[in-house]
Amino acid sequence: SGKMKVRELIIGLIVVVAINVAAHFVVLRWDMTEDKRYSLSDGTKAMLNSLDEPLIIHNLLSGDLNSGFKRLQKAVEEIETECKMHGIVRGSYTGFIHNQNKDSQTNLIEELGLKPIIIHEREKDGKTAQTEVYPYVVLEYKGRKAVLSLLSNNRSLSGEENLNNSIAGLEYNFAEGLHQLLQEQVNKVAFLEGHGELDERYVWDIEGQLSRYFSVERGALSDNPDILKPYKVVVIVDPQTAFSDADKFILDQYIMGGGRVLWLINGVQFSTDVLTTEGYTPAIALDIRLSDMLFRYGVRIDPAIVQDVQCLPIPVNVSTDPTSTNYQPVPWYYAPLLLTSYASPITRNCMQVSATFASPVEAVGGEDGIRKDILLATSTASRLIGVPAQVDLTDINPDLTTFKYSYIPVAMSLEGQFESFYKHRMVPDELSLTEPKKDLSVRTKQVVMGSGSIIRNEWQQGQPLPAGYDRYSGMQFGNRDVIVNAVLWLADDEGLMELRKKEVTLRLLNDQVARAHWTGIQIATIGSPIAILFLIGLCVGLARKKKYSRQIKN
Repeated sequence: SGKMKVRELIIGLIVVVAINVAAHFVVLRWDMTEDKRYSLSDGTKAMLNSLDEPLIIHNLLSGDLNSGFKRLQKAVEEIETECKMHGIVRGSYTGFIHNQNKDSQTNLIEELGLKPIIIHEREKDGKTAQTEVYPYVVLEYKGRKAVLSLLSNNRSLSGEENLNNSIAGLEYNFAEGLHQLLQEQVNKVAFLEGHGELDERYVWDIEGQLSRYFSVERGALSDNPDILKPYKVVVIVDPQTAFSDADKFILDQYIMGGGRVLWLINGVQFSTDVLTTEGYTPAIALDIRLSDMLFRYGVRIDPAIVQDVQCLPIPVNVSTDPTSTNYQPVPWYYAPLLLTSYASPITRNCMQVSATFASPVEAVGGEDGIRKDILLATSTASRLIGVPAQVDLTDINPDLTTFKYSYIPVAMSLEGQFESFYKHRMVPDELSLTEPKKDLSVRTKQVVMGSGSIIRNEWQQGQPLPAGYDRYSGMQFGNRDVIVNAVLWLADDEGLMELRKKEVTLRLLNDQVARAHWTGIQIATIGSPIAILFLIGLCVGLARKKKYSRQIKN
């Protein structure tokens, strides 16, 4: 029996050692969280599995962080751990987390031109302290680098909610950065010209942002029906003159072949120059001969202007003395601040979008198999101005009881198989086709916005301002993010944009309830574990007493 016990002990030790060795090489994880916060999507795993050289992750979010940023830092480290399980990934802690390699971090920050954010915090002694934080991760692969900005900054949300949205969007940031590094061929995006579209200087900011992901080009259509084939996305910004049948046919067949289009089209024609100099301008329906084609695709831009109580201010001279001026900000109801949809990956977690003289966008066609999602809409106090009409700068005190409409759509995404506008029409005579006309598209996407002002940037002292920046209030709105996301969504074939819809539930305490039941909560949280341990000890003691009392009797 002694030899048996020794043999069993040796076998047990061998099993324990084998399990420990196996655990060192094989990592088993089971994500039991409701929101799957510790799991990567299949698309991200596939990209990691395709790595043939190490992916280096430079985590710059480090140092003496507060509790909120420590949560974000921990989430970054968890994403890095997940990435290591599915690809050749190395972590390079170049920050202050280990108090080493500070020169390496400084060089990386200077090389990429990264700017810190300043956190103002109140210490225990009442003094205010400032801390510089670099909320960035840099991915490096085969000598190329992609900078990931980790922090969501939506002014309408609290700091905790913004940090939570940042954590929820981590996988998308990682996947998008990795996708950039793995792309061997850069997709092309075309800004259309030839119909009075917005000048390049007024889309300078957006073109610069898109150049991080695409090769951006500009040009007019010709008599070549295949001129748009090399481009992944075509952007049409505020055209003012009519499209010819040949132009419409080229665009239609581009869509039928799987092309994607971002339309930014006004439903109303007006003159900002006349409005500035004269103080008023007539507004009439803008007919560029695209309404019938867009109607076939399932959407219509109505010839009207939306007004909203939630709007931007403009400076107006309220002085009654003609020899002096007194400019005061007053609401400009023709410049609505549009709400963004939380349901779409294009606008999710984006700030409000500023626009001027925007037109409503309406879904048509009924059950046509096209998925139509609203991206931007007015607030709960808005109205429509039909045309013809006159826009007057002195009209600053309208009857607010007439603002009775809610959530008027101003932008919409379309996804599905579209029927050709030229299905029952002849091919324009000036075009010579190289392949048969297509009557039904492959599955593709379009985004339609009822205002060209959404993409427009202004200039100040010879420098372009960001799209969506208001000079008078000094506020930055979400125009840039929405436009860039729209183009990324249109060009997305891997489903990466769907990762933006990932949600991490923020479970916060109810402060009022917590304060009202503070003593009870303390007793429950501190006393419950002690009571449980006491009960377990009591049960074990009674069981042992019962067991040994029987042995004594026997």
